[in-house]
Amino acid sequence: MKTIFFLLQKEFRQIRRNKTILPIIFVLPIVQLLILVHATTFEIKQVNLCIVDQDGSAISKQLVHQMEGSSFFKITASTFSMEQAQQQLDRNKADMIVRIPANFSRNLMQQKQAPLQLIPNAINANFATLSFNYLTQVVQSFNKNLIVEWSGALSPVPIKHISVQARFWYNPEMNYKWYMYPGIMVILITMIGMFLSGLNLVREKEMGTSEQLNVSPMKKHHFIIGKLLPFLIIGMFELVLATLLGRLVYQVPLVGSVWVLSAFTFVYLLVVLGLGLLISTLAETQQQMMFVAFFIIIVFILLSGIFTPTESMPLWVQQFNVINPLAYFMRVLRMLMLKGAGFANLLSEFIYLSIYAVIVLSMATWRYRKTA
Repeated sequence: MKTIFFLLQKEFRQIRRNKTILPIIFVLPIVQLLILVHATTFEIKQVNLCIVDQDGSAISKQLVHQMEGSSFFKITASTFSMEQAQQQLDRNKADMIVRIPANFSRNLMQQKQAPLQLIPNAINANFATLSFNYLTQVVQSFNKNLIVEWSGALSPVPIKHISVQARFWYNPEMNYKWYMYPGIMVILITMIGMFLSGLNLVREKEMGTSEQLNVSPMKKHHFIIGKLLPFLIIGMFELVLATLLGRLVYQVPLVGSVWVLSAFTFVYLLVVLGLGLLISTLAETQQQMMFVAFFIIIVFILLSGIFTPTESMPLWVQQFNVINPLAYFMRVLRMLMLKGAGFANLLSEFIYLSIYAVIVLSMATWRYRKTA
């Protein structure tokens, strides 16, 4: 125990003297949590519309006014020519063309139906799909109001309709920041744990101090614990900092148990610290370690479900996520913070992460003994 205590003193002194690690520990998390939550949102704030009203009737103008009244849409151009509208789309001055053809109102009154053309800019497929759906809802609302108005004019008996009220559980206001913040926390804890633990050991190799440690009478498990424990403490500190920052800045709730969250974070940190240590035993320089770790983290992040649901991914990707610890911890954080899931509901994830930690730490220890 005394040996581990002296090793902890040595590691924290090295961290305090290292001018590059301290900003990573204290500055990077705050910047990442304050900026990335806004940058990774998929919410649509404004869609620029180019209106091609070739009908010019009172009904078409009423439809345009209803589009303009929506908070999602802004009419930036209005023309009678499709060529001019196409130029607006090509120059990125408009995100969507709304073409109201000639005889729109007449067809609507005589044939009870009329075509309406929506042409979105689909370079960004997600933005185009969402904006198309939003505008379709506006058109459907306009169509519904028109039916009610005309039915009331033709018949003294008011038309009956079904009223639907939606209730969203766990995120009632559909605040996208609440959904993204746990994902950014996972990225933060992963990067802090994997990069710092790996770079620390490789730095010992580059400085030549690892050879002195190898020939010392210190036992192998003392060395591993002394290398991992400081960054385990730092990782838990980052969890507390991120949770408090999310509560104060974004009002992100923590419905679940703090102790369950701490237990899962502790086990997950053992996983990423073990991965960092394993990579560092294979690398000879800090650049090599960073390249390998960066490649692994990017693959894990993109497939973990932070930005897109894993259920919408191909089957082979979902099968690959069995070895992706970020996918499990991502699910755990969102279920704990937003849903308030208990430990019993997350037992399978806890067992998986525990087994993963044992395997990775065992491989890292074996690999280090082999190269020592």
